[in-house]
Amino acid sequence: MASNIHFDTASGEFAFYSVKEKPWWNGGQISDQYEESATVIKKAHLDYPVIKAPNTYYFPSGKKEVSETDFHTFRADTEVILGTGIGAGYKVVQNAEAFAFFDAIAEKEGIKYETAGALGKGERIFITAKLPSYIRIGNNDIIEKYLFLTMSHNGKESITAAFTPIRIVCNNTLNAAMANCNNMVKIKHTENVQEQLKEAHKIMGMVNTIAPLMEQAFNQWAKVKITDKDVQRLIQIALAPSKETLDCIKDGKLEMMSGAYRNQVFGAYGYAMMADSQKLDTTKGTLFGAYNAITGYFQNVKNYTDSEEKLNAIIHGVAQKRVQAAFNLCGEFAKTGSDALQLN
Repeated sequence: MASNIHFDTASGEFAFYSVKEKPWWNGGQISDQYEESATVIKKAHLDYPVIKAPNTYYFPSGKKEVSETDFHTFRADTEVILGTGIGAGYKVVQNAEAFAFFDAIAEKEGIKYETAGALGKGERIFITAKLPSYIRIGNNDIIEKYLFLTMSHNGKESITAAFTPIRIVCNNTLNAAMANCNNMVKIKHTENVQEQLKEAHKIMGMVNTIAPLMEQAFNQWAKVKITDKDVQRLIQIALAPSKETLDCIKDGKLEMMSGAYRNQVFGAYGYAMMADSQKLDTTKGTLFGAYNAITGYFQNVKNYTDSEEKLNAIIHGVAQKRVQAAFNLCGEFAKTGSDALQLN
C-alpha cells in the first residue's frame, strides 16, 4: 500500500518522484540525480490539466456531468471529479504553475527538487525542494533545509509553501516555527493567485531569518544537560492536549489521562531513549535531544491513517502544534532549567 499516493492506471506507476531514496512502500520513480521541473512533473505523473466547470458540463468524451452546486473541478485526462461545491471565484492553479514558483526561486537560490507526487485521485499534490545551505549543530550533526509546497484541486484548501528543516540522520522533519516568526505562506485560489505566487518568494526571507535563529537555539540546547526524569516531564507537558491534562500532570494523576495521550508520551519517551539519532553527542542527554525526540515521534513513530493525514498533522495540524509547544518549552528550560517544567 502506497499510503494514499495516487496510482496512475495508464502507466501502471505511482504518482511519486524521489531522488535516490525510495519511500518505505518501495514505489514511485526514483532518479539517481537531480532533474529539472519539466522532467519531475512528467516522472511524478503530475502532467495532467485541471479544469473548473459549471454544474452542467459535457466532458471531452461526451459524458454529461450534472451537479447541484455552482462549479466542480476535474482532471482533463481521466475526467475524474476532484472537487465539488466550488464557488465562481475559485481559480485553478495548474501543477506546472506550482513548479514555476519554485523555478523562480531556483534561479537565485540553487534549489533542487527532492520529491513530488499526487495524493488520492490527484486532487492534492506536494513538492519538496532542497536548499543548498544547511544548519550545523555541533561539529557533525547536520540539518538540511527544504522548501515544501502543497496544494489541492478540490476547492477546499489554500496553497501552502513552507520552510521545513529535515535531519539527515533519521529523516526527521523538525518543522519548528520560531517565536514571532512564521515558517509558511498561504495563498488562496482567487483571481490574483498568480500574482500571489510571484510574491511567495518572500518565504526565502523567512528562511534567512528563521534558520540562523534555529541554529543558534539548537547549538545552545545541545550543550544543556537534562535528566531522563525531566525529559519525560517535558514530553508530558509538550504533548498535553488540554488544560485538564496539564492539571493531571501537576497533581500526578496519571490514571486520569486518556490512553491515547499516555501512548503518545510512551512513544516519544521511547524514541528519546532508544532511537539512533538520540545517541549523538548533540542529542544524548541534552535538551536538543529532548526536542528531537518529540519531532522524531511525530515523524517516525506515530501511526497515521495515510500520508495525507501525516502531511496535514506535521505542516499545520496537531503535530505542528505539539512541536511548537516543545520548542517554546525547550526555550524556557534553556533559561531556567527544571523550573520551566513546574506547572504553577
